[in-house]
Amino acid sequence: MYLIEKNLNKLYSIGYTTFLEPNELNEVKSALKKENYSIYKPFIESEKNIIYLKQPEVILLKINSKINLTHREILGTLFSLNIDMSLFGEIVITKNEYFFYTFKYLENYLKENLNIISNTHITLEEVDINTLKDYKKEYEEINIITSSLRIDNVIKVLIHTNREIVKEKIKDKDILINYEILTNNSRVLKQNDIFSIRRYGKYKYIGIIKETKKNNYLIKILKYK
Repeated sequence: MYLIEKNLNKLYSIGYTTFLEPNELNEVKSALKKENYSIYKPFIESEKNIIYLKQPEVILLKINSKINLTHREILGTLFSLNIDMSLFGEIVITKNEYFFYTFKYLENYLKENLNIISNTHITLEEVDINTLKDYKKEYEEINIITSSLRIDNVIKVLIHTNREIVKEKIKDKDILINYEILTNNSRVLKQNDIFSIRRYGKYKYIGIIKETKKNNYLIKILKYK
């Protein structure tokens, strides 16, 4: 309820919400009922979007680095700035270039304080907001064989571990399902479920390819790059 109220207050006071995950966006939309609003999507497949009554002042910052960076390194550095992560859109890595979305009012602060990622000096450069408008996410396709579609069993196979370790990860809140903390280890995956495993990555469950002769399932999963 706090998140909904916070974003409704923002919407009515400044004209737009923060960047919302899909489940958050749906919750805020349901509270708005029939009000006239629009949704700002930074690019075609964006998963963090903004509800607005007045066009939000969003910018796209490019990270100039002399070394290759990972999504985790960039995200970790943003976390370290003690800025609410809802003020950032998605991090996009494409063709060895690095970008992220944020609000215009944070630009100067970020340029002054975000200077090092992974022990390497970087610079931030504002680029045209439409640079990535046609960007489509890249995935690694993974096919695995599993005895059931329970999420704990699928993750066990996916990261080559045992079910007890998966249970510990769930207990430690290291696994998200559709952007919410996973609490039920027997949760059965449904088509297009998105789940994240801390330190392993983010995945989308596509579905069953076929059943095997031993009554197992060959399933298709996409890993976000």
